[in-house]
Amino acid sequence: MSEVGFMASESSPKGTEIDAPICDEQHEPTRDVGSFPLEVEDSQRMAEFFAVLADPTRLRLISLLSSSESCVCDLAENLSVSESAVSHQLRALRNARLVQYRKVGRQVFYRLHDHHIFDLYATVREHLAE
Repeated sequence: MSEVGFMASESSPKGTEIDAPICDEQHEPTRDVGSFPLEVEDSQRMAEFFAVLADPTRLRLISLLSSSESCVCDLAENLSVSESAVSHQLRALRNARLVQYRKVGRQVFYRLHDHHIFDLYATVREHLAE
């Protein structure tokens, strides 16, 4: 099986631009015949999901919630931001089904929605540490 490679553009300095792949027409397919790209609707939902995660404060909240359930006041203190700011970010995480909450009197306690969120967080953190 031949490899697919990329070449630097001849009109640009070496290694600064990548053109279309060079592909041997005799190569074997790299995918199963039955595999198809993600449906447009699914890709849109995934993009929206990842957009919610594209905020440093939200990621810091997820990091705190990955170890234990916490109330808004403790989260705010740990992040050195206002409770209002934390509540705003938690609302976005809740709408994306990344966190869930329970109320005890006037206090609201948050935790990760399920193990998938923890697994995603842990996997990305591990990947970045390599």
